[in-house]
Amino acid sequence: MEQKILELLTEEYPEIDFTGSENLVDDGILDSLTITGIITALTMEFGITIPYEEIKEENFNSIAGLAKMVERLQA
Repeated sequence: MEQKILELLTEEYPEIDFTGSENLVDDGILDSLTITGIITALTMEFGITIPYEEIKEENFNSIAGLAKMVERLQA
């Protein structure tokens, strides 16, 4: 799952190094507009709905966090 998300996001946002930090939000690498785009990409790719309460730093700080969120929402 992590690899698939990494490939998707790297294609959408080639200027962002998603593997260079485990604190993508905390370090200011991802802004609110980028997070909105990531939500859209994940929704379209995986057929999930990301509820408001899932939009928190721990889910978006790393590819691992995103993968855990997607897997949880697919279940």
